[in-house]
Formats: sequence, C-alpha cells, structure tokens
Amino acid sequence: MLQKLAFNCCKVYTYTRIIDLGSAMSFYLPYEELGYMKIILLQDVEGLGKAGDLKDVANGYARNYLVPRKLAAGATPALIANRQQRIATEQRKIEKQAEQNRQQAERLGSVVLTFKARVGRQGRLYGSITSQDIAAGLREAEGITIDRRTIDLPSPIRTIGTFMIPVKIAQKVESKITVNVIDEAEKASAAEKEEEEVSEEEEATEEEEEGEEEISET
Repeated sequence: MLQKLAFNCCKVYTYTRIIDLGSAMSFYLPYEELGYMKIILLQDVEGLGKAGDLKDVANGYARNYLVPRKLAAGATPALIANRQQRIATEQRKIEKQAEQNRQQAERLGSVVLTFKARVGRQGRLYGSITSQDIAAGLREAEGITIDRRTIDLPSPIRTIGTFMIPVKIAQKVESKITVNVIDEAEKASAAEKEEEEVSEEEEATEEEEEGEEEISET
C-alpha cells in the first residue's frame, strides 16, 4: 500500500492506494475507511510514542481508548501547526542550552586553581584535596558554581603537582580545569623573599632621595 496526503481547505485527508490486480486498476480510499486515523499524542504512551508525536492508529484504539483518556487528539490542521511550533520552540531551547554549555566549557578550560597545603616526606600532603574543595575553589575564586559530583576526581589529590581535572558539563560536553597543589612553606618563603626585595628597593630609593637633598643643600 502507498499512502498519499491531500489537503482540502482546513481538513487533512489521508488516503491509501488500493490496487485491483484483476482489472489492473488502482484507486484511493480515505484512510479512515480502512479503520485508521491520524492522531497527535498529548501524553507519553508506552509502546506508541511520546507527547507531540504524530501517529497512525486504529480507529477503535483512538476513539475508545486514547481520546477519551486525553492521551491523544485527532490530527487537525490547527494541532499539526501547534505541534510544529512546539518543535521549533524546543529546538531553539536546545540550541541555546548547547551554546551556554559551550561557553561554560570554554570558561572552565581557562581556569587555574592553586591550593597550598602542608607537605610531608616524598611530597605527600597532610590531608587531601577533594572534589568538594575544587568546587568551593571555583566558587570563591571564579564565581562559578557547579555540582561537585560533576567533577571527575576518582580519588582525592594527596601529592603536590599539577593536575588536569575533567568536569562534565552536559551529555558529551566536558572540560578540564587546571589544579596546582603547592607546598605552603614554599609559598610562604616566596612571599617573604618578595617582601624583602620590596623593602630593599624602598631603602635604596630613600637613600637616593637623601643624597639628592644633601647635594641641593650644598
């Protein structure tokens, strides 16, 4: 059987081609006369489809079960147009969410978090860096709030070093953030050294100014 759609004013007719092998002639009968009709599902129906799907079903199934239970409605032109509009709206939402996911992945990919920790022998930490610590670091340092369960950290970080940590943003969308773990003692030493250098520069500047004042007085 071949199906053919014909549009007449505001009503949709579905025809099925009937071939008479005896006379080698063919003609079309309305689909409904063969016991079928087109419907649009208003709710998900197990084994049939999801809400919004356009389906061909038996007349009795539609009129005695689907329609009375408000699971489906006849596929009128108005409902078909409304269905197409819903599909277009849903597609726009999907595209918008995909763009937001892409931007989030790009932003996370540029993040570098630095944690300082007490370090013992062989670079082992006193304690560890967990996914919860990383989520908190993102929130405090970058203003990014994510569920710690999206951070792919099978086991806590227990050594110093640089780690690329995967973060699942959405289905098939993943990014990686850079996590540096350093010895807090080294960081403190670096800060002290920087303060000393600044202090020496200030003293040198003061000496130069005093020398210039002595020359001007003479």
